[in-house]
Amino acid sequence: MIHADQTVFFWINGLAGHVSWIDNVIRTLSCDLFLPVVTIIALIAIWFSGRNTADRIRNQLGVMCSLASMGIANLLVFIFNAILPDRLRPFEAFPDKVHLIFYPPTDPSFPSNAAAASFALAAGIWVYNRKLGYILSIPAIIISFGRVYMGIHYPLDIVGGFAIAILATGIVVVAMKLCRPITDWLLKQMRKAYLA
Repeated sequence: MIHADQTVFFWINGLAGHVSWIDNVIRTLSCDLFLPVVTIIALIAIWFSGRNTADRIRNQLGVMCSLASMGIANLLVFIFNAILPDRLRPFEAFPDKVHLIFYPPTDPSFPSNAAAASFALAAGIWVYNRKLGYILSIPAIIISFGRVYMGIHYPLDIVGGFAIAILATGIVVVAMKLCRPITDWLLKQMRKAYLA
C-alpha cells in the first residue's frame, strides 16, 4: 500500500516544475487562503439563500453542520497527530526527488489537515443540500490534488483527511439531531435579529 501511495505521489508530483503558469495556478488555488476564503464566502451566501423559509432553514442547518464538522475534523487531526507516529512529508523523505513548489509545512504528513477541513465543510452542507455539497466538494478536491502536486502530501494523507472529514460530519449530524430544539431556538433568535 505504501509503495502504491508513493508511486501515485511521484506520478502526480512529477507533473510539477515543468510549466510555470500551471504551477502558479495550482499554488494559488491550493494555498492556505484562496479557496478557504472562497468557501467561507460561499457559506455566507448559502446561509442567506433559499426560495422559502424551509429551504433557508435547511441551508442554515447545513452551514452550522459544515462549520462544526470542520472544527471537529481539525480536532481529530490534532488527536491523530498526537497519537500516531509522525509520517515524514514527501519533500522530507525524498528531498532529491520531490518537486517542492510550496513552503515546507512542519506538521506531520498524515492525515492531511487541509483535506480534512475542506472535505468536512463540503460534507456538512451535503447532508442538508446534496447539490450544494457536491459544488463545495470541488474546492476540496482542488486543494487536495494541489497538495500532492506541490509535494507536501501523499495521496494516502488525503484519503486519511477525507475519512476524518466523514467521521467528523457523522459526529456532528448525530449531535445536531440530539440538539435539534436548541438549533431551532438559536435560528429563531437569529431571525429576530435579522442574522438568519
